[in-house]
Amino acid sequence: MPHKITAVLPESIAEQLEILPGDALVSINGQTVVDWIDYEAFCCTEQMSIVIRRGDEEIEYELEKDEYEPLGLQFETQLMSPVRNCANKCMFCFVDQLPKDVRPSLLVKDDDWRMSLMMGSFVTLTNVSDKELDRIIARNASPLYISVHATDGALRAKLLGTPLGSKIMSQLNKLKNAGLSFHAQAVLCPGVNDGEYLKKTVEQLAALHPACLSLALVPVGLTGHRDGLCELRKYTKAEARTIVEEVAKWQDKYLKKFGTTFVSASDEFYVTAGVRIPSDERYEDYPQIENGVGLMRLLETEMEYAYEEADLTSVRPARFVDACGVSVAPFMKSLFRRFEIPGVEVEVVPIENHFFGPSVTVSGLLTGSDLIRELKGIDADKILITECMLREFEDVFLDNLTLEEVEKEIGIPIVKVGRTGDDLMNALLYA
Repeated sequence: MPHKITAVLPESIAEQLEILPGDALVSINGQTVVDWIDYEAFCCTEQMSIVIRRGDEEIEYELEKDEYEPLGLQFETQLMSPVRNCANKCMFCFVDQLPKDVRPSLLVKDDDWRMSLMMGSFVTLTNVSDKELDRIIARNASPLYISVHATDGALRAKLLGTPLGSKIMSQLNKLKNAGLSFHAQAVLCPGVNDGEYLKKTVEQLAALHPACLSLALVPVGLTGHRDGLCELRKYTKAEARTIVEEVAKWQDKYLKKFGTTFVSASDEFYVTAGVRIPSDERYEDYPQIENGVGLMRLLETEMEYAYEEADLTSVRPARFVDACGVSVAPFMKSLFRRFEIPGVEVEVVPIENHFFGPSVTVSGLLTGSDLIRELKGIDADKILITECMLREFEDVFLDNLTLEEVEKEIGIPIVKVGRTGDDLMNALLYA
């Protein structure tokens, strides 16, 4: 299917060839272009033949260029094709647990390996046929981020609600044999895919190292909107402690065997267990920080460096409220005590999540209505929130309230803080 060209970049090869917006890309080097992945792969060559459709006419261009020099074409969508939806019925699916009045975009279930390659999102591969897996290999799509959850085929099919889930080990072995790499995650449900099943998962994925670069263990997230869904529960303190103790043993083992800790638990496991998060060295280069693995450790490490370099002699006195999730509140309190700034007072206020339910305790899922409920009437010069609460590139919360609306309702300026320790230190010093 030809892809409509929406723009031609100035001074690009396409402009020199007099390709125009409104034209359509038919093929490159005689091959049909399925999507952006194909387009990028086919363009990485010095000798090219491209076919453009203009009206009823097809025009063929032969050209030479530098191997990685772009053509300069833009298309209607980033992927040049629709996003592929999820084919699973996972017993722990977070989308199925959302309130009815959540914004429609949050109800979209995508499971697209191309977004995994481009954005680092996790995919299950259940909607990837053998032919498509061959295309992944042919395009050298690596590293991918793969939701494994369990390597036992029958259990994974049960977890994902589809028999297609049982194919995972053959898919991963095929990627390994082709020289591709991937990061893996396992969302753990108490009494379902932990215990001996988890031991098997860790061992089988470790056997795929170095193709399998890392494995993150994440506790299941449960909201207060599970009517009609299967019975699941959160991890107890004792169970979480067992997980982090096992992770420490596996890390010691694989550090000796591979030179890498390989497997890590998300911060939430350590918070639930009441155990101090591991040292910076244990997280190596933080390969799964977007999965909540090492966020707290990296924030503390970055704060330490920022604090050492900060000029604390001329700081303006100020009173801040740090509004955060219930689970991270004790950590934030210890952070502000350790890096105390003369004249700057910080009160940490844990915000209970009414929108998703009190069982959701992370900062990133707090809403504008939650902040208004808990902070209206509080005494502060400014309120600090993490930018993770807001939609990317927009000042909009998950309940569709804008930052401006929430700020007006509370009556105190709100400062959105970036994810790094430097961002937090700068907010305290200069906001």
